[in-house]
Amino acid sequence: MDNILLIDGHDQYERAPGNLTQSLAQVIQNDLEKKYDIQTTIVKEGYEVDKEVEKFLWADCIVIQTPIYWFSIPGILKKYFDDIFLPKIFFEKGTALGRGGLLKEKKYMFSVTWGVKKTSFASSEPTAFLEGKSEDEVLFPVHKTFEYCGMQQLPTFSLYGAMKERIFEEDLEQIQAHIKKIFI
Repeated sequence: MDNILLIDGHDQYERAPGNLTQSLAQVIQNDLEKKYDIQTTIVKEGYEVDKEVEKFLWADCIVIQTPIYWFSIPGILKKYFDDIFLPKIFFEKGTALGRGGLLKEKKYMFSVTWGVKKTSFASSEPTAFLEGKSEDEVLFPVHKTFEYCGMQQLPTFSLYGAMKERIFEEDLEQIQAHIKKIFI
Protein backbone atom coordinates (compact mmCIF):
# COMPACT_ATOMS: atom_id res chain seq x y z
CA MET A 1 0.00 0.00 0.00
CA ASP A 2 1.55 3.27 -1.15
CA ASN A 3 -1.27 5.70 -1.95
CA ILE A 4 -3.94 6.96 0.43
CA LEU A 5 -6.94 9.15 -0.25
CA LEU A 6 -8.11 11.03 2.86
CA ILE A 7 -11.69 12.31 2.70
CA ASP A 8 -13.04 14.87 5.18
CA GLY A 9 -16.81 14.30 5.13
CA HIS A 10 -17.89 16.96 7.62
CA ASP A 11 -20.83 19.18 6.82
CA GLN A 12 -20.77 22.39 8.84
CA TYR A 13 -23.57 23.37 11.17
CA GLU A 14 -23.67 26.12 13.79
CA ARG A 15 -23.83 23.51 16.56
CA ALA A 16 -21.09 21.43 14.90
CA PRO A 17 -18.49 23.67 13.23
CA GLY A 18 -16.13 20.79 12.44
CA ASN A 19 -13.13 21.58 14.61
CA LEU A 20 -12.82 18.00 15.85
CA THR A 21 -13.14 16.46 12.38
CA GLN A 22 -10.64 18.91 10.92
CA SER A 23 -8.16 18.24 13.73
CA LEU A 24 -8.45 14.47 13.35
CA ALA A 25 -8.10 14.69 9.57
CA GLN A 26 -4.98 16.84 9.94
CA VAL A 27 -3.39 14.37 12.36
CA ILE A 28 -4.21 11.46 10.05
CA GLN A 29 -2.66 13.31 7.12
CA ASN A 30 0.45 14.35 9.07
CA ASP A 31 1.06 10.81 10.36
CA LEU A 32 0.40 9.00 7.09
CA GLU A 33 2.32 11.35 4.81
CA LYS A 34 5.52 10.27 6.57
CA LYS A 35 5.19 6.89 4.87
CA TYR A 36 2.59 7.22 2.10
CA ASP A 37 1.62 9.46 -0.78
CA ILE A 38 -1.55 11.29 0.28
CA GLN A 39 -4.28 13.03 -1.65
CA THR A 40 -7.14 14.75 0.14
CA THR A 41 -10.70 15.80 -0.47
CA ILE A 42 -12.71 18.10 1.77
CA VAL A 43 -16.21 17.40 0.53
CA LYS A 44 -17.83 20.64 1.74
CA GLU A 45 -15.31 22.63 -0.34
CA GLY A 46 -16.68 21.02 -3.50
CA TYR A 47 -15.27 18.49 -5.92
CA GLU A 48 -15.12 17.48 -9.56
CA VAL A 49 -16.43 13.98 -10.16
CA ASP A 50 -13.77 13.03 -12.74
CA LYS A 51 -10.93 14.13 -10.44
CA GLU A 52 -12.42 12.25 -7.48
CA VAL A 53 -12.79 9.09 -9.57
CA GLU A 54 -9.12 9.44 -10.53
CA LYS A 55 -8.19 9.77 -6.84
CA PHE A 56 -10.10 6.59 -5.95
CA LEU A 57 -8.47 4.67 -8.80
CA TRP A 58 -5.04 5.97 -7.73
CA ALA A 59 -5.50 5.14 -4.04
CA ASP A 60 -4.71 1.81 -2.42
CA CYS A 61 -6.66 2.85 0.66
CA ILE A 62 -9.39 5.37 1.31
CA VAL A 63 -9.61 6.90 4.81
CA ILE A 64 -12.86 8.69 5.59
CA GLN A 65 -12.89 11.11 8.52
CA THR A 66 -16.45 12.10 9.32
CA PRO A 67 -18.89 12.82 12.08
CA ILE A 68 -21.92 10.59 12.41
CA TYR A 69 -25.20 12.50 12.22
CA TRP A 70 -28.43 10.69 13.05
CA PHE A 71 -26.61 7.32 13.08
CA SER A 72 -25.20 7.69 9.56
CA ILE A 73 -22.81 9.79 7.54
CA PRO A 74 -23.67 13.42 6.72
CA GLY A 75 -25.89 13.94 3.68
CA ILE A 76 -23.13 15.85 1.88
CA LEU A 77 -20.84 12.81 2.17
CA LYS A 78 -23.58 10.43 1.03
CA LYS A 79 -24.14 12.63 -2.04
CA TYR A 80 -20.40 12.59 -2.72
CA PHE A 81 -20.43 8.78 -2.78
CA ASP A 82 -23.58 8.81 -4.93
CA ASP A 83 -21.78 11.08 -7.42
CA ILE A 84 -18.43 9.27 -7.41
CA PHE A 85 -19.33 5.56 -7.22
CA LEU A 86 -20.04 5.12 -10.93
CA PRO A 87 -21.08 1.92 -12.72
CA LYS A 88 -18.41 0.24 -14.88
CA ILE A 89 -15.72 2.02 -12.81
CA PHE A 90 -16.61 1.07 -9.22
CA PHE A 91 -18.97 -1.85 -9.87
CA GLU A 92 -20.75 -3.87 -12.51
CA LYS A 93 -23.49 -6.45 -12.48
CA GLY A 94 -22.24 -9.42 -10.49
CA THR A 95 -23.18 -13.05 -10.27
CA ALA A 96 -25.13 -12.16 -7.12
CA LEU A 97 -26.08 -8.96 -5.31
CA GLY A 98 -22.97 -7.09 -4.19
CA ARG A 99 -20.53 -9.35 -6.05
CA GLY A 100 -19.66 -7.06 -8.96
CA GLY A 101 -17.24 -4.71 -7.21
CA LEU A 102 -14.36 -3.57 -9.39
CA LEU A 103 -12.12 -2.15 -6.64
CA LYS A 104 -11.17 -5.46 -5.05
CA GLU A 105 -7.57 -4.46 -4.41
CA LYS A 106 -8.52 -1.40 -2.36
CA LYS A 107 -9.10 -1.00 1.35
CA TYR A 108 -11.01 1.62 3.30
CA MET A 109 -11.15 2.84 6.88
CA PHE A 110 -13.68 4.97 8.70
CA SER A 111 -12.57 7.38 11.40
CA VAL A 112 -15.80 8.63 12.92
CA THR A 113 -16.99 10.84 15.74
CA TRP A 114 -20.20 10.05 17.61
CA GLY A 115 -22.30 12.34 19.77
CA VAL A 116 -23.21 9.38 21.99
CA LYS A 117 -21.19 7.69 24.72
CA LYS A 118 -19.19 4.52 24.11
CA THR A 119 -21.49 2.73 26.56
CA SER A 120 -24.37 3.31 24.12
CA PHE A 121 -22.99 0.53 21.94
CA ALA A 122 -23.26 -3.20 22.50
CA SER A 123 -25.28 -2.66 25.67
CA SER A 124 -27.12 -5.74 26.88
CA GLU A 125 -29.76 -3.60 28.59
CA PRO A 126 -33.18 -4.58 27.20
CA THR A 127 -34.14 -0.90 26.86
CA ALA A 128 -30.88 0.17 25.15
CA PHE A 129 -31.65 2.49 22.26
CA LEU A 130 -29.10 0.89 19.91
CA GLU A 131 -30.37 -2.61 20.80
CA GLY A 132 -26.91 -4.00 21.53
CA LYS A 133 -25.48 -3.02 18.14
CA SER A 134 -21.79 -2.19 17.76
CA GLU A 135 -20.51 0.89 15.96
CA ASP A 136 -19.89 -1.07 12.74
CA GLU A 137 -23.33 -2.65 12.94
CA VAL A 138 -24.90 0.82 13.15
CA LEU A 139 -22.84 1.77 10.06
CA PHE A 140 -23.80 -1.47 8.24
CA PRO A 141 -25.32 0.26 5.16
CA VAL A 142 -22.25 2.45 4.70
CA HIS A 143 -19.88 -0.52 4.98
CA LYS A 144 -22.02 -2.44 2.49
CA THR A 145 -21.71 0.45 0.02
CA PHE A 146 -17.93 0.07 0.03
CA GLU A 147 -18.15 -3.72 -0.08
CA TYR A 148 -20.50 -3.43 -3.06
CA CYS A 149 -17.62 -1.69 -4.86
CA GLY A 150 -15.26 -4.52 -3.84
CA MET A 151 -13.30 -2.68 -1.15
CA GLN A 152 -12.09 -4.35 2.05
CA GLN A 153 -12.73 -2.86 5.47
CA LEU A 154 -9.97 -1.91 7.87
CA PRO A 155 -10.81 -1.48 11.57
CA THR A 156 -12.98 1.56 12.29
CA PHE A 157 -11.81 4.28 14.66
CA SER A 158 -14.55 5.79 16.84
CA LEU A 159 -14.45 8.78 19.13
CA TYR A 160 -17.43 9.38 21.43
CA GLY A 161 -19.20 12.34 23.02
CA ALA A 162 -18.17 14.61 20.17
CA MET A 163 -20.65 17.34 21.04
CA LYS A 164 -19.19 17.79 24.52
CA GLU A 165 -16.22 19.86 25.53
CA ARG A 166 -13.11 18.08 24.31
CA ILE A 167 -9.57 17.53 25.46
CA PHE A 168 -8.15 17.56 21.94
CA GLU A 169 -4.75 16.22 22.94
CA GLU A 170 -6.33 12.97 24.18
CA ASP A 171 -8.45 12.67 21.02
CA LEU A 172 -5.43 13.18 18.81
CA GLU A 173 -3.40 10.62 20.76
CA GLN A 174 -6.19 8.07 20.27
CA ILE A 175 -6.32 8.52 16.48
CA GLN A 176 -2.52 8.44 16.28
CA ALA A 177 -2.45 5.12 18.15
CA HIS A 178 -5.07 3.69 15.79
CA ILE A 179 -3.23 4.91 12.67
CA LYS A 180 0.03 3.50 13.99
CA LYS A 181 -1.57 0.10 14.64
CA ILE A 182 -3.19 -0.09 11.20
CA PHE A 183 -0.71 1.61 8.89
CA ILE A 184 2.72 2.01 10.47
